Amino acid sequence: MSATMTTPSAPVLIPTLNAEESQFLDRVRAFVAEHVAPFTREWENDTFAADIWTKLGAAGMLDVTVPKAMGGSERSCMAYVEMCREMAKGDPALAMNVAAINALCIAHLVHFATDAQRETYLADAMAGRLKLAWGLTEPDAGSDARRVQTKAEPTPGNDGYFTINGHKKFITNGGPADLIILIARTSEKELSAFLVETDQPGFELVGRIPTVGVKASWTSEFKLNNAQGWHTPCTFEQAISLLYRGRLGIAAMAVGIAEKAAELAAEYSVKREQFNRRLADMQSVQNMLADNELDVEAARLLLHKGAAMYDRGENVTTIASMAKLFASEASNRVTNNAIQIHGGRGMTFEFLVEKLWRDAKLTEIGEGCSEIQRMVIAKQRLRALES
Repeated sequence: MSATMTTPSAPVLIPTLNAEESQFLDRVRAFVAEHVAPFTREWENDTFAADIWTKLGAAGMLDVTVPKAMGGSERSCMAYVEMCREMAKGDPALAMNVAAINALCIAHLVHFATDAQRETYLADAMAGRLKLAWGLTEPDAGSDARRVQTKAEPTPGNDGYFTINGHKKFITNGGPADLIILIARTSEKELSAFLVETDQPGFELVGRIPTVGVKASWTSEFKLNNAQGWHTPCTFEQAISLLYRGRLGIAAMAVGIAEKAAELAAEYSVKREQFNRRLADMQSVQNMLADNELDVEAARLLLHKGAAMYDRGENVTTIASMAKLFASEASNRVTNNAIQIHGGRGMTFEFLVEKLWRDAKLTEIGEGCSEIQRMVIAKQRLRALES
């Protein structure tokens, strides 16, 4: 009998959203149309509108991972990824932030914070009054997360608090953040997570890091000089396990980008004429349109399978990596085709496809680059063979 993967090999039924969550998605689409899409170019000049977080909170988009018993909406993973997908069609940078804040930051408070910590921070975080960031990456610790050198030592006379020293880089939303869920080393072999308020003498914001894609996102670098962090009682493995749902969120972002780019490419192809015929009537362009549709559909199916498995409580280690890997690379293929169909015009700021093209690249890097996803998938396959 042959060995099987840790995830089911049989076809997985993908359930539809219930009526209430379908209504929630309708509200998300309306929110994106009014508060996000019209400003996607403007935000690239600086960052998101200052009130976007409280608007997201009021719309129920920052409590989707929080149980109702804690005051949240306790939405399914399917609703979470669909929210991220719709958000990405309006502005990929905001979708990236919303995905990470829900899956990595607020979910951390839900699963690993103490009652006192949740009482202090959770309500304001869900309302968007408390801006959040997740602090893992360092100048010498990227894909190899265990290379983190930031150190945390118990603060004498202040139970539960640690004194933290270190240097973090490429932290999403780190500039505006009021609170950072920060990964630091507690011993030579052990790491854990801490709640670090940015309004304290030990927190030094070095500055913002300009990026070519997802430019509206405030990517930061900061240093910690005897900063105080409130320890959340969890291991590194527990904290990092939140990345599985987070990867599905980034996969949803990639699918949303691809869907928007495919739509724009198809619309342009029927309007633009060359050699006395529409681009859409040329076989070479039709081939790109067909490839786009195939990539979008396959990526969406992988994403939905991962969300369905998560909602059933199944192991999503492999499927989350598969969904993120395929969707991110598909998004880059689709946006590249969209540029090609637009020709030279596609390289100008007049057309949105160039922005989608730039934004898509992040999905192959953030929350585990494509190479890491392939390692995860291969290791799971080999582990199944050896078990």
